[in-house]
Amino acid sequence: MPRRSIYSSQPAANPQPANAAPSETLIPLTPKRPRLQKARVWLGAHSLWMVVLLLSLVCAALVWQVTQRSPRVLTQKDIDAAVLSTLQNNVLPSQAAAAYENVRPSIVRVVSFVKKSRLEDMKASKQAKNSKPSLKDKTAKNPGLKDDKVAKDERLAPDLKAEDDEVEFGVGTGVVIVDKGIILTNWHVVQGADRIKITFMDGLETEADIKGVQAEDDLAVLQARKIPDDLIAATMRSTADLREGDQVIAVGFPFGIGPSTSAGIVSGLKRSFRSPDGGQTMKNLIQFDAAANPGNSGGPLVTMDGEVVGIVTAIMNPTPARTFIGIGFAVPIENAASAAGMPPF
Repeated sequence: MPRRSIYSSQPAANPQPANAAPSETLIPLTPKRPRLQKARVWLGAHSLWMVVLLLSLVCAALVWQVTQRSPRVLTQKDIDAAVLSTLQNNVLPSQAAAAYENVRPSIVRVVSFVKKSRLEDMKASKQAKNSKPSLKDKTAKNPGLKDDKVAKDERLAPDLKAEDDEVEFGVGTGVVIVDKGIILTNWHVVQGADRIKITFMDGLETEADIKGVQAEDDLAVLQARKIPDDLIAATMRSTADLREGDQVIAVGFPFGIGPSTSAGIVSGLKRSFRSPDGGQTMKNLIQFDAAANPGNSGGPLVTMDGEVVGIVTAIMNPTPARTFIGIGFAVPIENAASAAGMPPF
């Protein structure tokens, strides 16, 4: 008996072709990064370390190059050539100018005054020990004698005029040795003065008092009543290593002009000098040939290092022409320090 056909209620599936390939599930693939991009990323993450490594390599190379290269040995010919080239192409600074600039802030001008009522008595009196006779008396005895007291019209400066009842009696120079206003000068510049007036390099004018005297060395120690705020004391140097031929400068106010400086050399040591008016004999002096004139007394004798080695005290002038003949004398700074109560070098 034939069987009854049974039909499904679902729609029939589409028939597949006989040669159809079995179906496969397609999975999307992630695209691969290029190698160059990966290298850039790596370098970016390690850039600091790369720089450090590179610098280390460069430094190592430089060190190796320096250590492997033997330094060139300078010969005397090379040194001479370098010195000669410097001398030819450069103007050397003046040693005297440098020394003057170093000591200039410590220079003061010293002017002494006496009352008119005493002046005639001083001229009439006979010269006693360590006193100063008048210029008229001294020049009458010795026409060639030249002293720091010149005629009034030659020495009276317009900015330091005497008062009505007094006259200018002595003009000289001083040097500050202690920044509290201690000044060294010559005793003959201030001896017998009723009033002493000093002028500092900044223009400050003040009076000074005599604090000490060492007559045998013609030295006086002054104390200024007022001082500049920035006062600088001179540097003093021992004369133990001073030699004939050493260059020096003399600084002062010759004829009231200054401060003026003149250059020369040490002509001799341990000299003796007796003043032409029959005064005392001074010993252990420094002889020099830097120009010194009336007004230089009490000023410093300075080395090329700007250090004071002496105090100018006298000049030898035996001629009637009254001109400097190249012989001056200075008291060694050791004596000057002793006069100021300072320990010697």
